Amino acid sequence: MATTTGTSIEELLGDQADDLLTHRCGTIPAERLTLPSPRWVDEQIATSDRPTPVLRSLQSMLDHGQLAGTGYMSILPVDQGIEHSAGASFAPNPDYFDPLRIVELAVEGGCNAVATTLGGLGLAARRWSHRIPFLLKLNHNEFLSYPNSYDQIMFASVRQGRELGAVAVGATIYFGSAESKRQLQEVSAAFAAAHELGMATVLWCYLRNSAFNTTKEGGPDYSVATDLTGQANHLGVTIEADIIKQKLPETAAPGFVDLKFGRSDPKMYSELMSDHPIDMTRYQVANCYMGRIPLINSGGASEGDADLREAVRTAVINKRAGGAGLISGRKAFQRPFAEGVELLNAVQGVYLADEVTIA
Repeated sequence: MATTTGTSIEELLGDQADDLLTHRCGTIPAERLTLPSPRWVDEQIATSDRPTPVLRSLQSMLDHGQLAGTGYMSILPVDQGIEHSAGASFAPNPDYFDPLRIVELAVEGGCNAVATTLGGLGLAARRWSHRIPFLLKLNHNEFLSYPNSYDQIMFASVRQGRELGAVAVGATIYFGSAESKRQLQEVSAAFAAAHELGMATVLWCYLRNSAFNTTKEGGPDYSVATDLTGQANHLGVTIEADIIKQKLPETAAPGFVDLKFGRSDPKMYSELMSDHPIDMTRYQVANCYMGRIPLINSGGASEGDADLREAVRTAVINKRAGGAGLISGRKAFQRPFAEGVELLNAVQGVYLADEVTIA
């Protein structure tokens, strides 16, 4: 299985290749899922309550870039300058302080869409909106308040995105946080407004609560637990997100049980998931209405020389679990332009590879 980098998928996966490429999911069978398809809009969204222009917006993303016509998506985001500070995000490659360079990377890298901020969209829209679909990120966690806090607040309006030519809006909810109820109401209203204006909606379904991270005590980080992230996905599709973005799960530990909150059923852990990364991600897909709403996983932070391998690994897990793609930012833009293009193309190569099958 060759990638566009000339290095095979097996070589990039190394000693994990056999496990990740041959694993068969014994929890939720693939036959019970709605899998990514070029006809997803026709078969799932066209019969929903979404206004007709939303269908066109979703299809415009699916029909763009290297993955056009496959039902899979590769999206480049550039909200990290707010979420992680501009200096920390762009110091490895200062060219990307310029948001137009990010758009150029998305175009050259064959992405389906680029997710950007209001300021970035305002500068880039007239030059690029006819060449690549734009997604406006509505809310952010500004990282300058002292001491640092974690709360997604609105930076832009849906109407601003529509007037600047974006085909979609995105937003984050920090599920599990004290502010999550307010965020849930704000984002639900924004997504309803977006649909009325013919725009698609993408939800970053993240978990945020200091009590969830028990790594200092030798336990897991439940903010990336399969059960909690799955429930976040389910809440996301409930407010009519058209696409769910979620971190790859890292533990099958029973977060609801161990943290003594929420509700769970023993079968969740004994029958619907295992500790295999593909099975854990399959549970995330199941919580997106059994795949009727696509799951895209995030690429995560840059890890230097390991980025290409980790990006391909994440893509393989997502695809084999029944997911619909990746949204990769720092791994792509915290390196020279040509290497960023190469990484994006390598991820896309996983979704184009017929040999990488659904587990």
